Amino acid sequence: MKKIIFISFLLTASLSSFSQALETTPPEYIRTIQFQGNAQFSGTPIIALGETLTISFDDLIGDEADYYYTIEHYDFDWKPSNLAKNEYMEGFDNMRILNYKNSFNTLQIYSHYTLSIPNKNTRRLKVSGNYMLKVFNNDKELVFSRKFMVYEDIAIVKAEIKRSRNLKYIDTKQVVYFSVDGADRIIFRNPDQNLKTLIIQNNNLQNSIYNLKPQYSLGNELVYRYDQKAAFWGGNEYLEFDNKDVRAATMNVRSIQLKDIYNTYLFTDKNRSYDPYTYDPDINGQFKVNTIQGEDPTIEAEYTWVHFYLANYEKLNDGQIHIYGNFNNFNIDKSTRMIFNPKTEVYEGKRLFKQGFYNYKYVLVNPDKSINEGFNSGNFDETENQYTILAYYREIGGRYDRIIGVGSANSRNISN
Repeated sequence: MKKIIFISFLLTASLSSFSQALETTPPEYIRTIQFQGNAQFSGTPIIALGETLTISFDDLIGDEADYYYTIEHYDFDWKPSNLAKNEYMEGFDNMRILNYKNSFNTLQIYSHYTLSIPNKNTRRLKVSGNYMLKVFNNDKELVFSRKFMVYEDIAIVKAEIKRSRNLKYIDTKQVVYFSVDGADRIIFRNPDQNLKTLIIQNNNLQNSIYNLKPQYSLGNELVYRYDQKAAFWGGNEYLEFDNKDVRAATMNVRSIQLKDIYNTYLFTDKNRSYDPYTYDPDINGQFKVNTIQGEDPTIEAEYTWVHFYLANYEKLNDGQIHIYGNFNNFNIDKSTRMIFNPKTEVYEGKRLFKQGFYNYKYVLVNPDKSINEGFNSGNFDETENQYTILAYYREIGGRYDRIIGVGSANSRNISN
């Protein structure tokens, strides 16, 4: 019987003290979860009502196990909403995932599963808001769960990125100014209580700002021009490696060895926090599966142990260094930890990755479980980051929180 080992914890930058429903991180035999809407890269999908949602994952046991899914609706604070299932979904869930294929010509066997919504059973999602997709095994044990959002295109959400007005942080933080305009399509009543907002940096829910209150209004447009309350650390561009070719070293790959499976050894990384900022285009922590040894990367890409090396001489103060990125939904677990090797005097770690192009960075996890993303890479106001703003609204007498608009801005266009 497959046992579910890890329960995730959300390390969320939140301005309110509500307790959120937690995503369940998968066991070690579930790998390469890709959850996406119409965007090119995986992450936390944010889709318009009626758009398609797709999730895929690999089971490294490769025994064609049966998996089932359910969909649950949540309010803004990630507590279950008061809606019955037939009020937010047309059709049925708790159905088996029927679309799967076995790996072909790979050293590591695996079964690749794909689920798209809508489908013949779950015909459509009827309302906007927060959702959780849960995947169960044949013993009705929860294997993993992932959040996603569905929005209605009603309100106009405009945003721009500014440098901090606090001179202490002017070179290290990025501030999100935004507004929510109901125009002539919706009239906001009691917006301090009924309108809620969420700001997400680089599609990472674990680094988000919740529930800012509007500062003032211009007609039916609500304006948010906070400084420190809407400020994010700028961070630095992500590091990257590309191991789509297991026969030769490629981007940031020092060497490759074939043991029981392929082992990929990266070049040693260093502390970047004292270096001047250098623009190096990244994909903001995301990843893309790829291989040049086959035609279908979903089933022909190899799994390889990727070995990381970090020369760090900063004191950890009882913290731990971890690799960080969307390859595991920005979670911290034992597979991401870096251990100091006194013989080489560098921190070393290894993790199993499917072939492809990956972004990653090194972060410090403090004893209180908070994450310091800039510990090893620094924080710079010039860093390219993508910000997404969601506006939630519950009408007077409403029974759930609708997402009525989504806006975005990129720090490439930062200004004073």
